[in-house]
Amino acid sequence: MSEPMVVHGLDWTIKELFVYPNEFIYWAIQIVMYPYMTGLVAGAFVLSSLYHVFGQQDLKEMARFSLVFSLALLPVAAMPLLLHLQQPLRAINPLLTPHFTSAIAAFGFVFSAYAMIVLSEIWFVYRKYFVEQANALRGMPGLVNSGKHLLYNLLTLGAHDSGDSAVAKDKKAVKILAATGIPVACFLHGYAGFIFGSVKANALWMSPLMPVIFIMSAVVSGIALCMLTYICILKWSQFRTARNKGAGGQAAAGGVQIETINKAARYLLGFLLAAISLELLDLIFRGYTAMKSWDILRSIMYGKDFINIFVLQYGLGNLVPLILLLLPRATVNRTAIALILVLYGIFMMRWNVVIGGQAFSLSFSGYMHYQLPIIPHNLETFKEGLCGALTVAAMPFILFYGLNKIIPAIKQTGH
Repeated sequence: MSEPMVVHGLDWTIKELFVYPNEFIYWAIQIVMYPYMTGLVAGAFVLSSLYHVFGQQDLKEMARFSLVFSLALLPVAAMPLLLHLQQPLRAINPLLTPHFTSAIAAFGFVFSAYAMIVLSEIWFVYRKYFVEQANALRGMPGLVNSGKHLLYNLLTLGAHDSGDSAVAKDKKAVKILAATGIPVACFLHGYAGFIFGSVKANALWMSPLMPVIFIMSAVVSGIALCMLTYICILKWSQFRTARNKGAGGQAAAGGVQIETINKAARYLLGFLLAAISLELLDLIFRGYTAMKSWDILRSIMYGKDFINIFVLQYGLGNLVPLILLLLPRATVNRTAIALILVLYGIFMMRWNVVIGGQAFSLSFSGYMHYQLPIIPHNLETFKEGLCGALTVAAMPFILFYGLNKIIPAIKQTGH
């Protein structure tokens, strides 16, 4: 006798009033994490392009850091989908057979193109460093040094010229790739908004503004995460320097840091204002048109999810960090608090779109509530619970730690 099939979503869906028997919260935390992680990828790349394309010299160090961090985020962008799929072995199909007849299959073109742009740009930025390391490690004794020499020699791809003319060509190529990568990075995340915005059966998702809102919030979240991680790394480095050499080294490093962070914060502030304006415009438009589904949407927005939307997302995640960034005499600690709240606000925006969009029944007479599994009792509740979300969130930092051993993301190397 075969075991009964477990319905996906049964473990975390709570129903209220009249809900159809086959309705559940099918898209759980991993589908919240998916647009969140792809947004971080796009935003990190945009931050790096502010220096490479627009020549913002104050952001030179942070641009290099965010470019490498974008590479660490890239493979994690699809990880939530792999954890969500019931048949993850088929997930490679959009990359192997991409086509434009399906929004999902078109992901293969966008993801592959963006990956090639990021890898190419990093190679041109660090090519001189690879050549210098390969030359410095040549002939050094020890198995580790031999392995490093072989690795850096392979990374040069045979281009060992480190003269001024070759470096100038590298910079020109970087600028072209960065300019090309900006629309591709935006399309990478706008595509996620397009998938939600094109679902005609869901009144909350179907909006032509959805891709634009996703793109703008992606830039905000990516810049905020890069700035926060950059601050944490420098703070840790300054702490170690202060512990070993006294407080003098800490004070010397702090001045450069606050200038760079303040410059990046001004760009973050502009993108944040644009993202808030677009979200409010979408909300006002829905209320003004008052389509057939507006009654159920209003009960969700102003009733069931009022705290999530207006208190946590707009209040704590948008308004509070906006005020913190606008206050004069900015400090690193206050900026870091604002960045954490910005990241939280963008996460709540993704949560309210994905989970809130499934909160009402298609009967328009019932509601469904999502209860995040905290302690997993099977593989499904692990993947679609707190543990799965934390696994996805931690993976970019693990990958970045490994990448930084090969490609120093903060140390200046002559570019």
